[in-house]
Amino acid sequence: MRFRKKPVVIEAIQWTGKNLDIVARFTGHDKLVQLRSIHNKPTGQLVIETLEGDHIASVGDWIIKGVKGEFYPCKPDIFEQTYELAEAAGGEG
Repeated sequence: MRFRKKPVVIEAIQWTGKNLDIVARFTGHDKLVQLRSIHNKPTGQLVIETLEGDHIASVGDWIIKGVKGEFYPCKPDIFEQTYELAEAAGGEG
């Protein structure tokens, strides 16, 4: 059997390594997204609490808001293959 993914408009933000405040506001939870560090040195990675447990987002990854309001990271190449910019209500993308 073959299946087609249902078209769903999602919200997402890309982690640049420098926009932690913006990502935290996007998720609405300061504790949901935390900068990962090892031996008190920042790694540039985020720890994202997902429905399946903690996932790591590296610089360049997209943080996606799912259909149930959950958040999860997505690698840039997968994001590009899966999603395209949707037009906003006012015709702006």
